[in-house]
Amino acid sequence: MVKITDVARHAGVSPSTVSYALSGKRPISQETRQRVEASIRELGYRPHAGARALASSRSNVLALVIPLRTGIHVPVVMQFAMSVATTARRHDHDVLLLTQEEGEEGLRRVVDSALVDAMIVMDVQLDDPRLPLLRSLDRPSVLIGFPAEADGLTCIDLDFKAAGELCVERLAGLGHRVVALVGSPPEVYVRRTAFAQRVVQGFTAAAHRNGLISCVHPCEPAPAAAAAVAEQLLREQPALTGVVVHNEPLLEPLVDAFEQLGLRVPGDLSVTAICPDELAESVRVPVTSVALPAAELGSRSVELLMKKLGGKTVPGATLLAPRLTERASTAPRNAP
Repeated sequence: MVKITDVARHAGVSPSTVSYALSGKRPISQETRQRVEASIRELGYRPHAGARALASSRSNVLALVIPLRTGIHVPVVMQFAMSVATTARRHDHDVLLLTQEEGEEGLRRVVDSALVDAMIVMDVQLDDPRLPLLRSLDRPSVLIGFPAEADGLTCIDLDFKAAGELCVERLAGLGHRVVALVGSPPEVYVRRTAFAQRVVQGFTAAAHRNGLISCVHPCEPAPAAAAAVAEQLLREQPALTGVVVHNEPLLEPLVDAFEQLGLRVPGDLSVTAICPDELAESVRVPVTSVALPAAELGSRSVELLMKKLGGKTVPGATLLAPRLTERASTAPRNAP
């Protein structure tokens, strides 16, 4: 393992000079700095994280706050986490993953310990109880999600309201007049999770604007629940011909359930979804969908934090426009 003394010997300087080159605490000549940097590259030296933190008063660690609780689809959450981690490494930062439902107490504990320089917060609720604390902390933060009141915060997310609208507009454009939203698990709505609430807002607004008959059904993420909600929808809305799915684990089970009830996709029933592209493409009948850009959101949230840590001004709100990709699951109403 290469030590700071090895770098000093290779560059022909003292260990303290190497330390000053790394921390910037004292001025050194450009020639000396370049010699030290060349030795660091040649020897492959990496400063110890603890020593680097002492030298710079920074930990070079970001916290990613993901409460892994019921109603959260873990594979999608891990896409966010991987994107945050890989982007952070490009900026020489590590990521501390916080998964416990500790709320304000957990955030305060991490900040008081000086473990992290900044935070990315997910699973944002419309009336999130963590917001007053986030506004008061001396650490920058970025929220992946938009609370009802976002003043004084930096937020980024897919425009989920527009995504719900886009799915309905596509179905309406194909002539469908009776549509349903199969949404997130009930507990997600009970918590007033922001993204789920905004999909419902967009779905309902677009259905009303187009004069469609519509309904919203939360659903547990299990095949048996998919079969039950399919039966319920056809019982309550026998003229149903269009479905929007915002519940990743239910996508294939729902297509199977409707076909077992005698509805061909897309001949009798068109299906759209809000989900990652790779999931929409993997279903037996590839599903027309609005992409969930987890990797882009994770990466851009880190870039926003890096700018904030560098003292730069960033926009308070960043909304990614939804993108719909047409696949085999949608067709004009009553298509043969």
